[in-house]
Amino acid sequence: MSPLVAVRRSAPISAVAALVAAVVLLGAAPAMSDSRAPRAETGTDVTADPAASVALAYEFLDARVDEFCDGAGHCLPRSYQGGFFTTPTWDFTPSFVYDDALVVIAYTARGLPDDLRRARAIGDTLLFVQEEDPIGDGRTRASYEPHGIRQGRVEITGPGSFTGNQAWVGMALARLFHATGEQRYLDGALRTANWIQDNTADMTRAPYGYTGGQTDTGASLEWKSTEHNTDVAGFFAQLAQLTGDAVWAQRSAVAAGFVAAMQSADGHVDTGTLLDGSTVNTRPVPLDAQTWSALGTGDARYGAALDWTLGHLMATDGPYRGPSISDVDVSKAWFEGSGHLALALRMRDAAGDAAQADELLADIRLAQRDAVNGDGKGIVATSTDGLDSGFGDLYYASLHTGTTAWYLLAAAADNPFALPAAAASSGE
Repeated sequence: MSPLVAVRRSAPISAVAALVAAVVLLGAAPAMSDSRAPRAETGTDVTADPAASVALAYEFLDARVDEFCDGAGHCLPRSYQGGFFTTPTWDFTPSFVYDDALVVIAYTARGLPDDLRRARAIGDTLLFVQEEDPIGDGRTRASYEPHGIRQGRVEITGPGSFTGNQAWVGMALARLFHATGEQRYLDGALRTANWIQDNTADMTRAPYGYTGGQTDTGASLEWKSTEHNTDVAGFFAQLAQLTGDAVWAQRSAVAAGFVAAMQSADGHVDTGTLLDGSTVNTRPVPLDAQTWSALGTGDARYGAALDWTLGHLMATDGPYRGPSISDVDVSKAWFEGSGHLALALRMRDAAGDAAQADELLADIRLAQRDAVNGDGKGIVATSTDGLDSGFGDLYYASLHTGTTAWYLLAAAADNPFALPAAAASSGE
């Protein structure tokens, strides 16, 4: 496998063809009640009312979560809907665990009773697929079929076990433990962390860090990704905080050290290494290596990466402006990236950052209202179809749970790589 493949975590076009055969068209499950969550009127102009925009975005996530649930309370939302992914002849329903993790964390950010109920439903499903995995060693897979979950079974649609995905599942479970105090979530997070440590830690080839995980066939990926190591740094730092075990802080520092080694002289952060685990892979330069390095480590050195992003990765596509996925194609806005860039700017809070973040959020709200394939509630992944990531996959203007969740996190100034300051509660 190319060292450029599989560092993305949402649905690449290369994965779509392999998953189409698994898609089935079934009736939607009855929606669960949500009487205590605030509702926005559908005629509201979300571009002028950020609070209404946020409420409608949560309504979008609510509908996605409630669509595929079983009798045991397991729910798993489809990741994409509409446009390229929903046609008269097929419907792409797989759920990517990266997106699921973001949805969990977005629900804990608002923290209403029904938010935490839905967050638990997804978290319990992640524990279910972890426990029922055919290998059963603590891993989860890249994606699952929600129709299978609704029928009470695990149907794997993306068998790969990529390090970044594992870390995101771990961060979702850690956040749930922090929000609810329920031990099963911390236990699941620790199982995930031990899988990462046992299967991907590389303390032989400098710069030390964590490799890419395993392919669909179980082969080890020998390259290291900046993105993955940022995820591990944030996840392991959370475990150190929750458990008081210094070993997780030490391991977090190893991953953060790898990220630091990827920063170039002009401030931008490169994508990771080639197959030898040491030689820096300099192309393409991805957005999330810039924004997530800042969010995942809290290190001020990555302010230079944010400035590089604003100077090199911004795209204008019709009425929309926002960052692209990488320097390979800056013709379209990637609204998922708009969310984490806005959040990173809000976290840095240097001169002009608040205004830049507000502009990015305003563009997301414009897309929420007007974007092709939108529904007035959720956020589409890109401004128009066919954004080339530079990693061998294309992104489309289809409604996306992960993009919507990143918008909500940015609007709430809630960093998913860190635990909130508030103490854990029962969530009741």
